[in-house]
Amino acid sequence: MRRVGKWIGVGLLAIVALALIAAAGGYFWLRSSLPQVDGIVSVAGLTAKATIGRDDRGVATIRAASLEDAYFAIGFAHAQDRLFQMDLMRRAGAGRLSEVLGAATVPTDKLMRTLGLYAQAEQEAEDASPALKAALAAYSAGVNAYLKQRSGALPLEFLLLHYAPGPWKPADSLVWGRLMALQLSSNWNEERLDVKLKQTLPPDLLKLLVPQAESFAALPSAWFGPVGEASNNWVIAPSKSKTGAAILANDPHLGLGAPSIWYLAHIVTPEMSWVGATSPGMPMMVIGANDRVSWGFTTTAGDTEDLYEERLAPNDPSRYQTFYGTEPFAARQETIKVKDGKDRVVTIRTTHHGPVVSDLDDEGKPDDPVLALKAAFLQPNDRTADALLAMNLARSADELYAALGQFDSPQQNVVYADRDGHIGFVAAGRVPVRRKVYDDGMLPVPGWTDDYDWTGMIPLDGMPQTKDPASGWLATANNKIVDDNYAYFMAGRWPDDGRYKRIAELLAARPTLGVEDVEVMQQDTLSRPLLELVQAWLPRLKNADPKVTDLLKAWDGHMDRAKPAPLIATLWLQRTAELLLKEKLGKSYDDWWFWDTDAVQRLLADAKWCRGVSNASNCDDLLGRSLDKAVAEISVRLGSNPVQWQWGDLHRLHFRHPVLRYVPLLGDWLDANLPTDGDAFTINRGVPFGSATSPDLPDVHGPTMRLVVDMKNPMAAVVTLAGGQSGNPLSSHYADWLKDWRDGRYRPIVQPAADTLTLVPGN
Repeated sequence: MRRVGKWIGVGLLAIVALALIAAAGGYFWLRSSLPQVDGIVSVAGLTAKATIGRDDRGVATIRAASLEDAYFAIGFAHAQDRLFQMDLMRRAGAGRLSEVLGAATVPTDKLMRTLGLYAQAEQEAEDASPALKAALAAYSAGVNAYLKQRSGALPLEFLLLHYAPGPWKPADSLVWGRLMALQLSSNWNEERLDVKLKQTLPPDLLKLLVPQAESFAALPSAWFGPVGEASNNWVIAPSKSKTGAAILANDPHLGLGAPSIWYLAHIVTPEMSWVGATSPGMPMMVIGANDRVSWGFTTTAGDTEDLYEERLAPNDPSRYQTFYGTEPFAARQETIKVKDGKDRVVTIRTTHHGPVVSDLDDEGKPDDPVLALKAAFLQPNDRTADALLAMNLARSADELYAALGQFDSPQQNVVYADRDGHIGFVAAGRVPVRRKVYDDGMLPVPGWTDDYDWTGMIPLDGMPQTKDPASGWLATANNKIVDDNYAYFMAGRWPDDGRYKRIAELLAARPTLGVEDVEVMQQDTLSRPLLELVQAWLPRLKNADPKVTDLLKAWDGHMDRAKPAPLIATLWLQRTAELLLKEKLGKSYDDWWFWDTDAVQRLLADAKWCRGVSNASNCDDLLGRSLDKAVAEISVRLGSNPVQWQWGDLHRLHFRHPVLRYVPLLGDWLDANLPTDGDAFTINRGVPFGSATSPDLPDVHGPTMRLVVDMKNPMAAVVTLAGGQSGNPLSSHYADWLKDWRDGRYRPIVQPAADTLTLVPGN
């Protein structure tokens, strides 16, 4: 028996050893998916030697003998570090996610096919200027050169999903802009939500939640949720700058996840140099500076979309009524291939206004209204990519402004500065001029009349804009940028202006500011709307726990992750909103609730909205009950002593990958799970995403990077990045910026190269 036991033991050790060897072999095979970062590589499509130097954080410095070779090299570098991200992006735009991800993404593919984003990108590629065509061709050649010469394993995502990427085309780059335009234009979702609320709520409650809405037609259920529109940018004139030169700051706010949307780069050619943020899939610098000018963006939140209700022709559902008669729906069929499932054939209808988006609702009824979308980002002859290229090549503030004449979608607040000390702002992009505005642009409009048709677009010189103001600064933060005397209709509603007011306060408070002062501003955590709410609510409480109320009374309003008061205040607001509205709004609550403190205050001003809710007798009683509920939930998670609670205990950034997050063990291993500062109202934004079933308030939306450019030396621009340069989880640069980004530790983009790869022309 001992001999048998001995051999069993030997056998088990052999099995374990083989398993370890296999695991080690698999690991080293997967590591072969990491890019080659030094040596010499011969590639076809390059006209002269180019180098890709990477610093100790993986930031690329491209040195090339011409613009086209620089675009080639940045395409090569993007493909090395972000290949799966790039492929997923173009698949999303083309409505081809389900081919590799399965049935779960069919609704997204159906949306993209209905909107026709990729067909639009293909047309843009055909209509592009010669300079843009050359840039896109060179970039595509760089991506494809990498695909041709690479060896070893593909990135892990391709292996898990069992497919390989195909060649890159210019339209693949241009669809990135179409996706950004879709993401940053949400008017039609707002109209959809307003109508749903009208269908289900009494008029007096609707007026409190959506003050502008008065009358709606019907609309089907939601297709996808609302988009949080947020970013900050500002410019400081030399007269207000400690360095004697203009300073530009920008921190674009988007969903926080892996990999980062941005790829930092320094590009050097004989013509000029650039520094800033590229986006994998696009050759140009998106946000940043060249030797002479710098620029940054925030979303304007202008109303650039309309839903039109189309009236069917009598006795003929294949036609719809217009102001001049009836027209047949244009219709086409498209096939969505589904991994491990049956192909889905979808019929897409279009009217003279645009695609029929009500057909996206699989639960729609035959008598539901037919709704077509007209959107600025779907209009033909979009020249935004040409505008971005011209911005990259601009040598003065005036040239950059002229380039914005071609900037079409999405509408953006652009701030800019040049080496000569000029600063400016313009809300660039297509905004329709409407014959009539229907209910402040909140609701679908009748499509059978031309009363609400678009008659053109607001010209660039008619857009809100300022150059070289006497104040010495300009700033935007998605705030209302027009007054009541503005000549055109820009929007019926605007995001909260709390961030803008805080930026303006900080800019006006000091006679001069330097780069370090701007960095501190970008890290500011004052949440004045939440502080004012707490200060208004505290006197209304009766019999509340003094350990809790004392913390709230002493709070200064800063959403610092080590403090207990931000956690108590945020969950108190969350539970108050839920008690007031979740039952009343039903399924629409999650779409509507986006930290609208004004709406909550309007409800709390009238006892009828509180009476009977959670057995409350009035609104003061409801506030006490919601605070008790919040405190009880936190106590279960963090213990009974409020002094020891911290905002960062339950407000955490998870930084999850869109695919690998679903892989057991791997998803948890890649989860950054960092405590963070900020909330929905702070300059240093950290939007919490709460639920009724958990006190967790994860950080899901905020500054994807922070950039500061001193025009005294633009190439010395400093940055923090949410994530890392690599999209490969096996890379040391997958998330190595995260803690510095969270803690506000900036570093220059341009650093000495740790490794240099040389590309030389070949066959």
